[in-house]
Amino acid sequence: MHLAPVARILIVEDDEGIREMLRYTLAGAGYAVQEARDGATGLRMAQNGRPDLVLLDLMLPGLSGLEVCRALRRTAVRTPIIMLTAKDGELDEAEALDTGADDFLSKPFSYIVLVARIRALLRRGGRERPAVLEVGDLRLDPAAHRTWRGADEVVLTPRQFSLLEYLMRKAGEVVSKAEILEHVWDYTFEGDPNIVEVYIRHLRKRIDEPFDRNAIQTVRLVGYRLADDGG
Repeated sequence: MHLAPVARILIVEDDEGIREMLRYTLAGAGYAVQEARDGATGLRMAQNGRPDLVLLDLMLPGLSGLEVCRALRRTAVRTPIIMLTAKDGELDEAEALDTGADDFLSKPFSYIVLVARIRALLRRGGRERPAVLEVGDLRLDPAAHRTWRGADEVVLTPRQFSLLEYLMRKAGEVVSKAEILEHVWDYTFEGDPNIVEVYIRHLRKRIDEPFDRNAIQTVRLVGYRLADDGG
């Protein structure tokens, strides 16, 4: 007799009482449960373990639930996410969904409703595989984390990959350092903004210079633009 695999759910919640109740409820509903007590641990477990669904508290020590969700979506992790929060209101819900969460529940919530929403999301499966991006003969596959210039594959670091993905999604547009920092690093980044110049330089050495191209263009005093032809 063939048995369906047990769905694995990651709980990222710092409140021990709520975490214990979630563990008891989900285990009783037949799910395999993993737990994390802070955002950084939850992010690592979600990226490395690839659970079938994540229950993510909004207010967490270290990285917030929004930061964890944003980081997962930026690295093409399409695992369904239900955001849990003690807050209430349309703005919090909208922010959670805009960041990439699939559903949202305010505390206190019904555990019966929570399990029903988990079942609904698991029936849908993960998100659709993101489309391969193409700008001229430059291609980037967000799901496979691979990049090509023509027929040649180009190996990039995770940060270089995220930077190129953002430039490709904004192809033809001028984007400022501030925009790049917000979308590729984080809106809370407090380091030297010139880090953008460093990564632009490294990226040019990977996707432009070896192929005699000039796709990543500097627009003086404004920012950077990815051109279609790069000739």
